[in-house]
Amino acid sequence: MAGNLTRTAGAVVVGGGVMGVSTAYHLAAAGVRDVLLLEREAGLGLGSTGRCAGGFRHQFSSEINVRLSLESIRMIRSFSEVHGLPLDVHVDGYLFLCRDAATWAAYRADAEMQRRLGARVDLLDAAGAVELIPGLAADGIVGATFGPDDGIADPSGLTNGYATAARRAGATIRTGVTVTGIAASADGGRVLGVETKEGRIEAPLVVLAAGVWSPAIARTVGLDVPVQPYPRQLVQTTDFAGRPARRTLVIETSTMFFFHREGSGILMGIPPAGAGPTFDTSPDDRFVAEELLPAAIRLLPAVEAAGLATTWVGLYEMTPDHHPVVGPVDGLEGLLVATGFSGHGFQHGPVVGKLLAEVAVTGRATTIDIGVLRPERFSRGELIPESHVV
Repeated sequence: MAGNLTRTAGAVVVGGGVMGVSTAYHLAAAGVRDVLLLEREAGLGLGSTGRCAGGFRHQFSSEINVRLSLESIRMIRSFSEVHGLPLDVHVDGYLFLCRDAATWAAYRADAEMQRRLGARVDLLDAAGAVELIPGLAADGIVGATFGPDDGIADPSGLTNGYATAARRAGATIRTGVTVTGIAASADGGRVLGVETKEGRIEAPLVVLAAGVWSPAIARTVGLDVPVQPYPRQLVQTTDFAGRPARRTLVIETSTMFFFHREGSGILMGIPPAGAGPTFDTSPDDRFVAEELLPAAIRLLPAVEAAGLATTWVGLYEMTPDHHPVVGPVDGLEGLLVATGFSGHGFQHGPVVGKLLAEVAVTGRATTIDIGVLRPERFSRGELIPESHVV
């Protein structure tokens, strides 16, 4: 709860998803004093983080995303060992299925790049894919890439784990506090803190990690952050004969339909055809019946016997090039941005928090060069497309 809200802080982190709590922890662990995280909801991880599938993977089409994954997945898999906190992690891989020669050539080229950077990626034929996931409809599959070090982790466990680690390191977390804007100096060149519904909190450093709500806050200091909300509906099934034994996340690249075993059934989703940006997170029965289920049955025929256990909708924070906006802002000292992860925020949250702390303390990110992700790339026309958006 908001409680007695402090009026000063050494740094304010806006947003209580995995990105925000990771940043709060890494700032405090790096020696930044009086780190304060503000979340408008009553709890942490109730936005996009809490509605995601929890996947992590090395298989991307851009080098920067692969580099982020290499470090962040290492942090996810070692989280319990490093912090002494429980985290449910399953390393059963990601399997991308290709159905035409051009796509298969592109995925093979991407696999070469991924392996050059240090990721393990295997090339499979249709028979190899079916051997991995019995019951797949193999007709038309010309090839597949498999990342054996990819997997799934618990979003709630990672978010609350970092929150615990942040508090241990001296950070303060306040939920139920709505940030309405960023306060800046009269000349607009320096951050002074944040404005909330309870008043101003002064701080020389502000980290904006509010997901799809970041653009509205950024506009209060004249910053255009091109992030739009795109709903993604997930469906959890009941148990059924032929349910996959592995928790491998399977993606059909022609539609980006995906599924993985979850609980007693499978969790599945697909980007809705022709959908535009909206904040509406109402489940759509027509979409499930006419788009999602037909795609599921085509790829995994046994799912036709499953029942619907539950469904929910989360928001992807999409940018024009499907890469995040990360780093400092030209001409506005004291503001760091971390938003627009285009469906990849959960898996990149650990390393991005670490990188932002490096920028805050030393002036630059040292673990990975994130210069290409700065906000100014859009106005400069320096976009870096990512095609593996699931």
